[in-house]
Amino acid sequence: MKKCFKLLLISIQRGSTDPNNYKNLGDSFLKIYHTERLFGFYKGILPPILVETPKRAVKFFSFEQYKKLLGYVSLSPGVAFAVAGLGSGLTEAIVVNPFEVVKVGLQANRNIFTQQPSTLGYARHIIKTKGLGLQGLNKGLTATLGRHGIFNMVYFGFYFNVKNIIPVNKDTTLEFWRKFGIGLLSGITASITNIPFDVAKSRIQGPQPVPGEIKYRTCFKTIATIYQEEGFFALYKGLLPKIMRLGPGGAIMLLVYEYAYSWLQENW
Repeated sequence: MKKCFKLLLISIQRGSTDPNNYKNLGDSFLKIYHTERLFGFYKGILPPILVETPKRAVKFFSFEQYKKLLGYVSLSPGVAFAVAGLGSGLTEAIVVNPFEVVKVGLQANRNIFTQQPSTLGYARHIIKTKGLGLQGLNKGLTATLGRHGIFNMVYFGFYFNVKNIIPVNKDTTLEFWRKFGIGLLSGITASITNIPFDVAKSRIQGPQPVPGEIKYRTCFKTIATIYQEEGFFALYKGLLPKIMRLGPGGAIMLLVYEYAYSWLQENW
């Protein structure tokens, strides 16, 4: 499961002073398994399962709609792809943010799996105590907007611009690998670009350092605080598992989108 590899705990820990500090990807795997056993890797898996299909549908459907709308504006194709990607990311973020709040809360809970609240129970708890607004089920929305908006802008912009530069290969196998390679680089580049927003989102939505005191409140202030207190590289915590997931995953998504879109145009 892809959420097993993201290891959100790498992003939300507070640096070397955190008593549960994870040194690297391997260390986090070992500590999670030692303290929480196998099911610790699958905490918060239900929210992304529930949202994954509508999330991808919104991502690609809205990209096409924004692309059509931008056809009425005098923009170069390269810029239009990036702007349409930005729009699709912002739209996608609104859909996924409540699920992210529930997922982050469950994954940040370091109790063993059997002692955790259920997904529905935890969502009800958030709504009952904090409501549906920016302090409740939509906490961290601005960071989520930044994360998805920047990712999709780079992801779609890079893919379609580079694909138009590199000549099409007549061999179907080589053409498949051409698209896969460009998609892989698109996913990696987008991941590197948007991860500061991802880290900020995790800090805002996750448990605060001091219970009852909100340290991480807004997106850009959180990024500035992390930079000042922990340094530049703290904004890139969890980059390796993110690339491992969204590099090949991003390539596969674009390939499925391309071939499905082509088939629908030919047959419908």
